[in-house]
Amino acid sequence: MSKLAAQDKFIDLSDYGRPFGKLLANSLKKTRFTPIHVTLLFGVSGLIALYCIGTDHYAWAGFFILLKSGIDAADGELARIKNTPSYFGRYLDSVFDICLNFLFLMTICYVSNTSLWMTLVAFFCIQLQGTLYN
Repeated sequence: MSKLAAQDKFIDLSDYGRPFGKLLANSLKKTRFTPIHVTLLFGVSGLIALYCIGTDHYAWAGFFILLKSGIDAADGELARIKNTPSYFGRYLDSVFDICLNFLFLMTICYVSNTSLWMTLVAFFCIQLQGTLYN
């Protein structure tokens, strides 16, 4: 089950995790896993990616970032498949997205000695884009 009707679909390069998310959601539809469990799992994957960045394991960080994106697409998909959408689930997903975005930027700022001011501007721009286009 997709977010958009067939006539409203468009190419969205930022949604690269959606095919994996659909596959994961379909594999979980007859299990006891809830969309909240999936949201928590994407949070854990993001935290592992942050650890990998902080310890100079960039290939693993890339893997866990891609995995996080796929899992992030699965929580809403699973909610639609199981017909269990909730305001709490949407809120938790958004909070995890915001927190992980901030932590990713701060971690990259730390390991690359980038300006804190520029990092905060980047975070603001990411949040503005997410607010306007999501």
